[in-house]
Amino acid sequence: MEEAIKKIEAAVDKYRSGIIDVAKFMWDNPETGFREWRATRYLEEKYEALGYKLVKAENIPGFYTVIDTGRPGPEILVLGELDALACPGHFHADPTTGAAHACGHNAQSAALYGIAAALTEEGMLDGLSGRIRLCAVPAEETGELAFREELKKNGIISYFSGKREFMHRGYFDGVDMAMLVHTLPVDYYSVDGRAVGLVAKRATFKGVSAHAGANPHEGRNALYAATQGLSAINAIRETFRDDDHIRVHPIITEGGGAVNTIPDRVTLESYVRGLTIEAIADANRRVNRALAGAAVSLGVQLEISDVAGSAPMIDNPELAKVAGEAIHKLLPDAEYHFFDKIVTGSTDMGDVSCIMPTVHAYIPGVAGKGHGNDYRIVDHDIACLMSAKWQLAMLRILLSNGAGRAYSILEGFTPRFSSVSEFLDTKSDMSGEGDRIFYADNGDICVKL
Repeated sequence: MEEAIKKIEAAVDKYRSGIIDVAKFMWDNPETGFREWRATRYLEEKYEALGYKLVKAENIPGFYTVIDTGRPGPEILVLGELDALACPGHFHADPTTGAAHACGHNAQSAALYGIAAALTEEGMLDGLSGRIRLCAVPAEETGELAFREELKKNGIISYFSGKREFMHRGYFDGVDMAMLVHTLPVDYYSVDGRAVGLVAKRATFKGVSAHAGANPHEGRNALYAATQGLSAINAIRETFRDDDHIRVHPIITEGGGAVNTIPDRVTLESYVRGLTIEAIADANRRVNRALAGAAVSLGVQLEISDVAGSAPMIDNPELAKVAGEAIHKLLPDAEYHFFDKIVTGSTDMGDVSCIMPTVHAYIPGVAGKGHGNDYRIVDHDIACLMSAKWQLAMLRILLSNGAGRAYSILEGFTPRFSSVSEFLDTKSDMSGEGDRIFYADNGDICVKL
């Protein structure tokens, strides 16, 4: 193994400048989910220059390629996320779109390219069995709901999450386990264990406009209904069980057009997060009830679009052990933790973890607040090159000796869903859209949660 690690280090280091170029290109060209066309075209050229044949996602960004060792064995999916996020206050935000790489996905894409480049070097596949699927995937961050609703309405996407959309399209068919390494502003290497899932919500209160000074009595104030809805959500927070780790954090994205006009349309967006799919669904119904009650109190209409977001993430503990072994092969004195704790952020790697053993690991090399205006790479050799080396070392452990370690993990794994289709059907059941209140002429009111 020591000789194999030396080969990994040399192979990645050979492409150091190209790997850092990828990170910097994406840093300078941030694009939000399902808009990552510049990054996709740039990376496609880089991979094709290495000799790879790519399966391209065509009408959305992203692609994958499969590397076959020539020996039978399982297939391991290695992912790099493409998207930036809307963070207009970030010091390096795009001045037009407000997008910025405030979560470090540019480092992931650079590391994935480093893995691809290293695997073209002589002897890198020696002793490995099975296949490696490298995938540049869009839209991990759940945001810009109106844009994604338009894509769905036009038949371009079926799901708002990049990994779920790729699953739906069959791009992960034949894969047995998955890994991803994310940057984190810490000084150690880690795997957390669990993370919450979410439903993404867009709620529009639709009232009646009127002159705010002369005849406000003729209007129905959508803004007042929305603020009542925010208060109602706050009032039900203590009804959420602590063990379910529910998080609800709404914002107003459309709040009225003119100060002299009663607002007739106000939109809230929010996530409802939780530790299990059942807990998320229950909390989401309560939030919808709170919003509907507020709408009824002002006599306005309420339209809600609920979209099932990331599923709760469960890191496979055996893959977490492999991650620890791999980093210690590279850095014997490195601090590594498998926390086995619950994180109240979300990732659509949770979707992948529902059907196959998955690990979502963390690496240092960045500074600032995640999703904050100061997040940045401060050490490309760690955030990008060491990330590539770490994942290559994990692949070496899993696929060497006839892929015995990978087979052992697969034998001990019980998926939460028996198939991709069963998982997607369950997630679709959590989605819904349309008006939620029906006012009858006789004064009866019917609410659909």
